[in-house]
Amino acid sequence: MHLAIHSGADFTDGGLLFHALRANSDLLSDAGVLLYGPKRCRRLFMSPLKNLANGQVEPETVDRLRSLMLDGNKHQRAVLTSPGFIGETPTALRDGQFYPMAGQRLAFFEQTFAQAEMELFVGVRNPGSFIPKALMALPPEDRAETLANTDISCLSWLTMIEDIRDLAPNVAITLWANEDLPVIFGDIVRAICGLPGETPIENEFALLSSLLDDDGRDRLEELIRPGNSGDRPALLADLSGLFEDHALPHEVEEELDMPGWSTDIVEAFTELYAQDLARLKSMPGIRVLGL
Repeated sequence: MHLAIHSGADFTDGGLLFHALRANSDLLSDAGVLLYGPKRCRRLFMSPLKNLANGQVEPETVDRLRSLMLDGNKHQRAVLTSPGFIGETPTALRDGQFYPMAGQRLAFFEQTFAQAEMELFVGVRNPGSFIPKALMALPPEDRAETLANTDISCLSWLTMIEDIRDLAPNVAITLWANEDLPVIFGDIVRAICGLPGETPIENEFALLSSLLDDDGRDRLEELIRPGNSGDRPALLADLSGLFEDHALPHEVEEELDMPGWSTDIVEAFTELYAQDLARLKSMPGIRVLGL
């Protein structure tokens, strides 16, 4: 059994990946993939994961989860998708890092399902836009406390990933930059499901198409027409250029509604984000999907 855990981060795909997985349910079934959606995952896992902060999870709960997921399960792969696995939105900025409970939670999965191969799938986004969104999602008093007790300039995804690797070393990690999501959407779905790279995905380019102007959509249809796509790297390069040249500004540009959060701050985080992604790509046990 291979367990693929897809979780967040907040403010990334907005549930689009789960909807794509569900839309391709026949394909997943044929490939021996069992899908657990957010509602089912919350019902099964959220209570024990929250109890980790207060001590050990009841042994009966662990036995029940093992029995459900592993004993007699004839599927080759189970996909668990829930934004809360690495942490809920109110905990996205706490204790000086992103999702400080992520490592402990993945360690729980690793220990509970030690017989299974396990991989975590996480979409990350530029901290320059993630941080203000996470802060503005907090009640004013919690926001003020976070700002008072957190060095915002030191926040990066690298710390979260290193924490997961330290506490759950046998969990493989696959990441992608949310900024690339429209172009590599199909590759992400295939990776989560363990499908071959050439597997057709229903509505693979729907997100990208929705973000383009009329000329861009016409060009997209030409690029993905059977026989025109060529090899995958060339297609991704063409799609990336298409997205850059024809994306509708009102669809891709965001207003960051947080006082004092300037363009200079965003640009500084953008540079650090690029450096962190480059470092993550070089780390063993980590796969970064991208262009």
